[in-house]
Amino acid sequence: MEAERGRTRWGLVLPFVALPVLVLGFLVLGLFMWAWSDENGDDRSGAAAGVPCAEALAFGGAAPPGEAEVRDCTVQRGIDTAYSAVLRMPREDVRGWLRTTYPDAPEPRTGGGVCGALCLDVTHEDGLPGTPQAHVVQVRVEYENAETARVRFSAFTM
Repeated sequence: MEAERGRTRWGLVLPFVALPVLVLGFLVLGLFMWAWSDENGDDRSGAAAGVPCAEALAFGGAAPPGEAEVRDCTVQRGIDTAYSAVLRMPREDVRGWLRTTYPDAPEPRTGGGVCGALCLDVTHEDGLPGTPQAHVVQVRVEYENAETARVRFSAFTM
């Protein structure tokens, strides 16, 4: 018995081959969708999210100074975790707050440019207390006027 001209036996085999390929494709697609989903509520997308300012400062071992206005507190989670906050406080209180918060840290640097009026970088090796979850704390201070300083606080893991 000869096959009809222009017709092969693949017409019978193709549905049996295509079905497992389609099922495998849907399984792989489902696996990727599951891996990228965020069902446990822990946002690891890298987008910044607002958090209570006490949480942001505590991550870096700090507490809000008494006369400070703390705002714009965020967290970004991904491979590492990074918290940030902006404080507006009396200019004369900045050094005292830094000294009280990080007593074993080096003196803040001065110098303008990227640093602003004052800079402080603290790690566990050079003055970060043992309790914070952060590995590094960076503080950048800019003087807004003769009385007020804007303090940019960031604490992050590495």
